[in-house]
Amino acid sequence: MSGDFTTTDGRGMLAVRALAMPSDTNPSGDIFGGWLLAQMDVAAGIVAYERAEGRVATVGIDAMTFHKPVHVGDLLSCYARVVATGTTSMSIHVESWVRRHRDGRDEKVTEGRFTLVAIDGYGNKRPVPHVTD
Repeated sequence: MSGDFTTTDGRGMLAVRALAMPSDTNPSGDIFGGWLLAQMDVAAGIVAYERAEGRVATVGIDAMTFHKPVHVGDLLSCYARVVATGTTSMSIHVESWVRRHRDGRDEKVTEGRFTLVAIDGYGNKRPVPHVTD
């Protein structure tokens, strides 16, 4: 797979990096969960697009766990990897980590499993290409 920047610790490919900004906060001042979920969906889509060699669509979020809050100024990194492939679908595990802006600590803040389907130019399901070693 081109662009495979898989970490040695098994997190997967670094697919998205974003800085948590004040406009992304909920009324409590923490980063809104929907913003974080959107970043994770983008990360899953990037990895699925590479594996499917083309267009994909998210059809489900099978699991989602918020471990810790994300704060304004934290640098978010989303790592994604394919954990299962079916005829037309892929299961993508995404872990989100932050580098805390106040002290530089790295912490896992969320993880989830997304299901994406390979689609053609008309939005119809298509087979995911077989991987040959």
